[in-house]
Amino acid sequence: MAATMHDVKDKTGLSLATISKYLNGGNVLPENKILIEKAIKELNYEVNEIARGLVKNKTKMVGVMVHDIECYFSGKLLHYIGQELRKFGYGMMICDSCNDEEIEAQNVKFLVSRKVDGIIVVPVNIKGGFLKPAKKSGIPVVLVDRFCEDEEFDYVGIDNKTAAFRAVDVLLKNNHRDIAIIASDVEYTGIERIKGYEEAMRQAGLEIREEYIKKGRHSTEVGYEKMKKLLVMERRPTAVLMGNYDTMLGGVLAVNESEISCPEDISLIGFDALLITGVVRPSWYMVVQPMEGICEKAVELLMGRIQKGDDGAPVKIYCGTKMQEGESVRAID
Repeated sequence: MAATMHDVKDKTGLSLATISKYLNGGNVLPENKILIEKAIKELNYEVNEIARGLVKNKTKMVGVMVHDIECYFSGKLLHYIGQELRKFGYGMMICDSCNDEEIEAQNVKFLVSRKVDGIIVVPVNIKGGFLKPAKKSGIPVVLVDRFCEDEEFDYVGIDNKTAAFRAVDVLLKNNHRDIAIIASDVEYTGIERIKGYEEAMRQAGLEIREEYIKKGRHSTEVGYEKMKKLLVMERRPTAVLMGNYDTMLGGVLAVNESEISCPEDISLIGFDALLITGVVRPSWYMVVQPMEGICEKAVELLMGRIQKGDDGAPVKIYCGTKMQEGESVRAID
């Protein structure tokens, strides 16, 4: 049977108040500290963090909601967020929103009921109403990667529009003019990346061909399906920007199954240099997000809200991207 605070009391002869004060970080007499620490070691006593959290109104737990836990991008975010939270002595409670807005709303209510100290969200919904239970309960929220258009919350991510603009500019500088994009029209990142694509084409004085803008939720299936359609077009694009990692995987699979070669017949640029990008050939041109840095900033921002009680205006932090050069883009003569 696990030792209790009463066992520590009996072992030391000290009052529960003194023992509780020490366990909660208070100052006690040096001789009492020695007695308590010795008893804790001999009894193998472990602090009940749940009970302590109820007393101090802090659970040392952060809820982390991702849009889709099957997505490799989500897995990397969770890894980095977990690393950063441990530095502050915090754990995380993970919720998968399964790319479903209703599940996402239920997850917020669940985390609020578990009295988490804060919530980090990669949202599905581009509207922020689903986060109202957290706001009502005074639980700080930080959005990562994706933004909510109608509600003000702290946000850490990249400038998606600019990142896509620069990717298209790489293709333009290699004399591509028939450029397509596969990206989501229901997720914040995809919507902004389509805007960046369109802006780059306009600034280059090129026609924006609607048939070259292939839309659908970011996924491997959508990337595969939309790339298939692009490859059989009578006026096939010479280059394609793929809107995220999963879309890129599907798009590259479609190219590999065809008789079309990259970069000889079609040039490709993707987002997020994750696991598989280092082992496929040709090596890919990639828009690289500083995922570790984004997670570090998100946790730092959340801890400021939790530990310092910072209730100032919402903060938006945009981290810079870089272009990883590869062999998947060919210059057209």
